[in-house]
Amino acid sequence: MNQSRVTVRYAKALLQLSIEKNSLEQSYNDMVIIKKACLESKELSLLLKSPIIKTDQKRNILQEIFESKIGDISMNFIKIITNKKRESLLNSIASVFISQYKKHKNIKEVKVTTAHPLTLELKQEIIKYIKKNEEIEVEITEVVDKNIIGGTIIRLGDKQLDTSVSSEISELRKMFNKNLYLQDF
Repeated sequence: MNQSRVTVRYAKALLQLSIEKNSLEQSYNDMVIIKKACLESKELSLLLKSPIIKTDQKRNILQEIFESKIGDISMNFIKIITNKKRESLLNSIASVFISQYKKHKNIKEVKVTTAHPLTLELKQEIIKYIKKNEEIEVEITEVVDKNIIGGTIIRLGDKQLDTSVSSEISELRKMFNKNLYLQDF
């Protein structure tokens, strides 16, 4: 079975269980914690993928790490995943769960690239602009990139609004590189 299909199935199962038990927000926060821990700790990632360490040891280690930080549903979910010997997929399951949660809650991720950090007013203006046509919640990820010189690049899904100075300079360069001079000989 394809690993991505397995991660989607486990993530959907956790999402449905969380909705039934009215603990969707708790499960979302738990998966964010788990994903962050897996990304930040190379040792944890290696532990999850190691075929040498026994399942009982992995379950005990995961319980010690996460028991005080996450809810009961998520902790029991980790135990089930470990018993099924799918603990190596925990990071992927957490990522898929987070994306499915955002889809369920109609939250769109927006990546905003600017040359300087965004002000609060500018963030609110961007959110207002994006919400103008759709009834969605917006989650902004801010990236500061000095190479764009000025302006902004707003990316929402597969759509992009590029008003950066660097792209304008690039367009001017392309225009000037065309030979507009025609010889009349």
